[in-house]
Amino acid sequence: MNLMGCQGKDNSVTLEIRTCPECGEEIELFSIDSQVVCENCGHVVYNDMITCVQWCEYAEMCVGSEIYQQMMAVAAEQRQRKAETAAESPETSEGSSNAVG
Repeated sequence: MNLMGCQGKDNSVTLEIRTCPECGEEIELFSIDSQVVCENCGHVVYNDMITCVQWCEYAEMCVGSEIYQQMMAVAAEQRQRKAETAAESPETSEGSSNAVG
């Protein structure tokens, strides 16, 4: 059973213009959309609601099981990429004092 809108936030509809990370085309993403497909290249862009899906107890009921599973998979990929990026980045706090004395 899908709930009528998000139970944890304002239900007013807003429009956000995003840039497709694959081809650079502008994408219209409404706040009520969980995902949108780029008309230019077919890349699927997810709404930032992915963050609430990770913690909201109503998330699976709100977006449906299929989309919930997809969004959780995307969130896991994002966490993995973030961890990999952090591991590749040199530590800037150790031994990098540029103090002029």
